[in-house]
Amino acid sequence: MNKKVHVKTGDTVVILNGKERGKKGKVLAVSPEEGKVIVEGRNMVSKHVKARKMGEQSGIVKAEGALYACKVQVVCPRCGKPTRVAHKVYEDGTKERVCTKCGEAL
Repeated sequence: MNKKVHVKTGDTVVILNGKERGKKGKVLAVSPEEGKVIVEGRNMVSKHVKARKMGEQSGIVKAEGALYACKVQVVCPRCGKPTRVAHKVYEDGTKERVCTKCGEAL
């Protein structure tokens, strides 16, 4: 599987399909090995938690579930539109992620 992911932690993304389609959120975690991301407040799942220590609370807890990275698209902070990520290489050899629609650095 491809180990590269087009999103980074802290990016604002829009979800492309599923029950959360069209909703925006901030990326909390990225797992390149699995090709998945966790988006803040989106794809909520119920986890059954058992108390491990004395006095610890057990029960059903809501938590964010992982989404495939291919199902989200980065939102440009300047133009506010969902966009693909392009890479620009400068003369000194540094690379930068840019918006394909307006050219602004992501």
